Formats: sequence, C-alpha cells, structure tokens
Amino acid sequence: MTKLKLGSIKDDKPVKVTLELPATLHRDLVAYAEILGRETGQAAADPARLIVPMLERFIATDRGFVKARRRMNLSLVTGE
Repeated sequence: MTKLKLGSIKDDKPVKVTLELPATLHRDLVAYAEILGRETGQAAADPARLIVPMLERFIATDRGFVKARRRMNLSLVTGE
C-alpha cells in the first residue's frame, strides 16, 4: 500500500475555481486521483478536487509558514 499524504476527499459543497495548470501537473493530478481512489476504495476523484486538500496539507506542514503565522497572530494580539 502506498503512503500518500492525502486521505479520502471530503464531500464538501463544490466551489468553482478557474486557473491554468501546466499539462504535466494536470497529468500528475489525474494519476494521483487514480492512485488515491484505489488506496481509499473509492472512485477516482476529479483531479481539481485534489487541489484544496493538497494546498491545505502543504500549508499545514510548512514549518516556516506556521512559525511566521504564529508570530503574526501573536503580534496582532499584543499590538507589537
């Protein structure tokens, strides 16, 4: 079993997003969706639905961002 960073995709209300992706990135998203579907026992998700959880995961695991955000929130609270 492959250890993917994403788990099953939540069935949230869809939001329309318009952006252009390089063809290679789109092919990777399609492949990821197919593998994720096999791993979770679900049908392959629409590759566009992977973008939000991938970005959420990326932001949540970016230590530099987490530290900077914590400092920013602390400075907002303390007024410094």
